[in-house]
Amino acid sequence: MKNVREKERLGLGVLGLGEGRSIISAGMQSEMWDVASLCDRNEELCRERCREFGLSSYTTQYERMLENPDVDVVGIYTPDHLHADHVIQALDAGKHVVCTKPFIDNLERAKDVLEAVERSACKVMVGQSSRFFAPFKRQREHFDEGRFGEIATIESYYNADHRWFLKKDWARNDSFKWLYGCISHPGDLIRWYLPNIEEVCGYAHLSNNGKALGLKHPDTFHYVLKTDTGVPARVSGTYSSPVVPNHRDSNMSCILRCDNGASQADYYDLRYAYKLDGRSGMETFEDFDGYFFRFGGHSHHAGEYQNYIEYIAHCLRFEELPKPDAREGIVTVAMMQAMEEASDSGSPVKIADLLRRYGLEDLVGN
Repeated sequence: MKNVREKERLGLGVLGLGEGRSIISAGMQSEMWDVASLCDRNEELCRERCREFGLSSYTTQYERMLENPDVDVVGIYTPDHLHADHVIQALDAGKHVVCTKPFIDNLERAKDVLEAVERSACKVMVGQSSRFFAPFKRQREHFDEGRFGEIATIESYYNADHRWFLKKDWARNDSFKWLYGCISHPGDLIRWYLPNIEEVCGYAHLSNNGKALGLKHPDTFHYVLKTDTGVPARVSGTYSSPVVPNHRDSNMSCILRCDNGASQADYYDLRYAYKLDGRSGMETFEDFDGYFFRFGGHSHHAGEYQNYIEYIAHCLRFEELPKPDAREGIVTVAMMQAMEEASDSGSPVKIADLLRRYGLEDLVGN
């Protein structure tokens, strides 16, 4: 493991240059980072990204990038089912890791990942980008002031017409599941406030549009969650159907209903609304649209990536644990796997039972 505390700028290696395009932009525009190397099996994509961002260092072999002494942190943006192997390889090479969500796509490799974290002593952060989007950040800051009181319930959803995404060949493979790729956003927002989710129940469905496009797994979800103290929450999402106009409803939203007030943060509309002490308010961050959404309309959101790589840079310099870390990320995956099993069985599933089944007893209660 390299000592990065004294480095003025950290070296970033990016693996997976389709989804990784946003973190390349983030690294290029941050004063805390240098983009040291790019890696993808598709050499033409490597060249395209180098042309786009004025870079020259790339490789089609992950092992070569891991040998590069200029790379301090590896950003992993490969298909979901490859994350576990790629995280372990980076850790064993002594590299810190930021991995896009979902951290892993099921619990089969969870112990292997945790063992790699332990033996490497490197830092791992799950790139739950929504936490770093301005309205959600403001909502959390406002809640942490304490005036809203205790949470009575949370509702979070993510609805998007992502049929364009299914043009990617790997998105039509059996390994790809919208549950992990997209419900991980609103699901993580709920766990951010209610880390002690105990049980889930709900339903999932594969829409006609999803079937026609060759999708193998459900694209429509509704779940109810419960904490160990009985606080309920709700999470939902649809991904192969049209959405209502954005001026009527946001694609993604998190609603906190608390003892003394309520608040709602929206993506990608850059707005935050609240009611507290009998007064209502609205804050907008629309002046930052160009920072968060730099290319591809609203399909890429590099500003969130820049926010979280600057956060992990701070954590590395001051030897702080970045959050969500590997343990938290794995419990979030357990929650999503519990959702999947609940919709398959029609019965509630306890997260602790699932963790124990995979020998992850020490994560119960995390």
